[in-house]
Amino acid sequence: MNWKTLICGVLLAAVVALFHTTVYYRDLYASTSGLAETRQKTVVDMQARQRVVADIDAKYTRELTDAKATIDQLERSVIAGNQRLRVNASCKSVSSRTTASGLDDASRAGLTDTAQRDYFTLRKRIEKARSQIAGLQDYIRNVCFAPKE
Repeated sequence: MNWKTLICGVLLAAVVALFHTTVYYRDLYASTSGLAETRQKTVVDMQARQRVVADIDAKYTRELTDAKATIDQLERSVIAGNQRLRVNASCKSVSSRTTASGLDDASRAGLTDTAQRDYFTLRKRIEKARSQIAGLQDYIRNVCFAPKE
């Protein structure tokens, strides 16, 4: 073997190694850029879903605040005597409790103060539960079942 053939062989081996290295890094770059694009799409999708969730939360928080304000206003009106709570009830007559004049007690049937407070507490809790359920249903429709882009 002469030295020219040896140099040509070494150069040829170097060119082949350089070619394989170039192909390897080009494929690696292509897969990495595809992964970066996929991750970017995922981030954009997550940000869009977060905005939807924030809008849902704001909507139902606002509705709940308005409902609580309405209930509080009603409670204040009842306490002030401007409005009355109507109770659908019937009183059974008690034969053993008759007065001398034969007249019934002049006081009106109504809720006790504790029952009245409990009524308003119950209305607030019902409204809160309604708002939470509606918000969760909206979340499921708009976030969980929303088509992915």
